[in-house]
Amino acid sequence: MKIVIIGGGFAGINLAKALANNPNFQVILVDKNNYNFFPPLIYQVATAFLEPSSISYPFRKLFSGKKNITFRLAELLRVDTKNNKVILSNGELEYDQLVFATGAESNYFGMENVRKNAIPMKTLNDAVEMRNRLLQQMEKAAICEDPRRRRQLLTIVVAGGGPTGVELSGMFAEMRNGIMRKEYPELANTLSDIYLVDGGKAVLAPMSVNSQQNTYKALTKLGVKVRLNSQVKDYVDGTVYFADGKTIKTETLIWAAGVSAKLFDGIPETVYGRGKRMQVDEHNKLKEFPNIYAVGDTCIQVTDPKFPNGHPQLAQVAIQQARHLAKNFKAMVAQKPLTPFSYNDKGSMAIIGKNKAVVDLEKPKVHFNGFFAWLVWLFIHLMSLVTYRNRLQTLYNWTVAYFSKDQPLRMIIRPGKNDDTSS
Repeated sequence: MKIVIIGGGFAGINLAKALANNPNFQVILVDKNNYNFFPPLIYQVATAFLEPSSISYPFRKLFSGKKNITFRLAELLRVDTKNNKVILSNGELEYDQLVFATGAESNYFGMENVRKNAIPMKTLNDAVEMRNRLLQQMEKAAICEDPRRRRQLLTIVVAGGGPTGVELSGMFAEMRNGIMRKEYPELANTLSDIYLVDGGKAVLAPMSVNSQQNTYKALTKLGVKVRLNSQVKDYVDGTVYFADGKTIKTETLIWAAGVSAKLFDGIPETVYGRGKRMQVDEHNKLKEFPNIYAVGDTCIQVTDPKFPNGHPQLAQVAIQQARHLAKNFKAMVAQKPLTPFSYNDKGSMAIIGKNKAVVDLEKPKVHFNGFFAWLVWLFIHLMSLVTYRNRLQTLYNWTVAYFSKDQPLRMIIRPGKNDDTSS
């Protein structure tokens, strides 16, 4: 059976690994990047506490020695469902089974100025761009003599009160309170603001009330200005505009406020549901096609009795769906009945800052926060990295950062661009 997987994130990687070295399957993984990366930690790359290589790994190295898995560096242009082919940016591939594992992208809710001028937080490229932008802003502020302009350069607005927004805000606050004052003496007495804004009534909306309250208190204690019920409407000429008429002047708007799946040429509009997610049955199969599947963030499945409105777009959902689909492919080859997918919700967590995190477990239903929650967060994320090399490198960087309260990774690297920071 020839299986083509589009996308090498959590879902794509776990599906391919579950089918590795099985002679019944020929697996081809297609991705526009030649590496897998770990999205929950890209904010640490963005804030210069980890190098990109700490949370990424080349696909070809990852699948080296897996005789039935090959990798194709390409973008998907179109699906030819009649002839069971995918048209790629560098050729075509035929398939017996096609699996979409394409994840999600930033959703700007139709705000073109926000799309053009804000910094998204979805890819490794986004993280490196943010790191460069933040460092450039601090260098500009260091030589700026106008106090108002300097404050605008240093003010950061993070839109989105989910885990990414919370983690970024906490990290920025700790950097402002420590690193910036040590390394930028010119800015020691400069006022700067970090805002976390969200259109809802609480941060970490999907988590427990205890987690929401603990997070709010911890962020405000760090000096983050949390604005709830504040919906961004526009971002023009260095000013963020809100639906209630309020504004914030900033050169840095970070967008972590929503995601949307992607549309693909060749897949009819009737397949897509809420958030452009492909509607799938209990086996993750597109209802209109007998041999096309979707797993992870790119699909919505309403057949699970525990999640009648669809599963949350989380890494654990993607991983479990991918592994379950692999079992069904094996059952298909063995001519055994397929089993429906059921999500095992293990809970959720978010880190706020050093020694500060919140964790909600489902079984048993327990909430805890503070230092122990922080250790749990570190352990889970460390063990979730794809290779031992990534784990050791990340652990080393975290250890250095913990004891030194710093990390010497703040280099502005812009391939192919002028290195003059004044430009």
